[in-house]
Amino acid sequence: MHNVRLSEVDAVDRPVLAIGTDYTPGTLLDTHSHRRAQMLYGMSGLMEVDTAAGAWVIPPYSGVWIPAGQPHRVRMQGVSTRSLYIEPQAAPRATEQCEALIISPLLHHLLLASLEVPALYDEAGRDGALMQLLLYEVGRAPTMPLFAPLPHDASLAEHCKAFLLQPSIQSTPDEWAQSLHKSLRTFTRFFRQQTGMSFGEWRQQACLMAALTRLSTGQSVTQVALDLGYESPAAFSAMFRKQLGRSPSAFRQSDWLA
Repeated sequence: MHNVRLSEVDAVDRPVLAIGTDYTPGTLLDTHSHRRAQMLYGMSGLMEVDTAAGAWVIPPYSGVWIPAGQPHRVRMQGVSTRSLYIEPQAAPRATEQCEALIISPLLHHLLLASLEVPALYDEAGRDGALMQLLLYEVGRAPTMPLFAPLPHDASLAEHCKAFLLQPSIQSTPDEWAQSLHKSLRTFTRFFRQQTGMSFGEWRQQACLMAALTRLSTGQSVTQVALDLGYESPAAFSAMFRKQLGRSPSAFRQSDWLA
């Protein structure tokens, strides 16, 4: 189902509904909730997800789990989505909180295939089997252990969003301060006030989020390291291991990405 409103099919007697939706840049889905749980997957752009518990910035090829009845607001920055709407009793994740998810290549392809599944699919046929496998893979998807909060200040937020799309560890606070017409000291204090993190901490979190996404799509450690601006794969691997407790090569080879 493509660009179909959930309200048109929500009452269909099926445990899972799969809907693909294309959003124009800047589309705001104001605070709302669903009777069903939702697994929201962004194939392009950024999704900014806000709940009473916190905020997540979801990079491309990543997902977010939204429990049934959880009020949330989403701003789409040029996003094409695939969503699974799941009856509460069929929900494969037990948490009552939103979670950012790492999407494996298998789950990615299953979500692509789900676009062709009608609302009233044959539960005993191929479409029913596809939906059951989707539930299983959503249930085992690992959470993304990182976040990069967005500031409230509009100008700084735009800089942060642009960085999240093309992160580089070589980006300096001096460059940002100059672009925002602030002194380095003022910018440093302002950035921490807005995000709760130092610029260096935020920059590293953003690069790690991008690294997880790219590694999960099969990119090599060397390619990811150089694309993110690290001086060498060894420098990138040392940072990755320090932050996440495993090497990037071990992450690629783990059952997270099976």
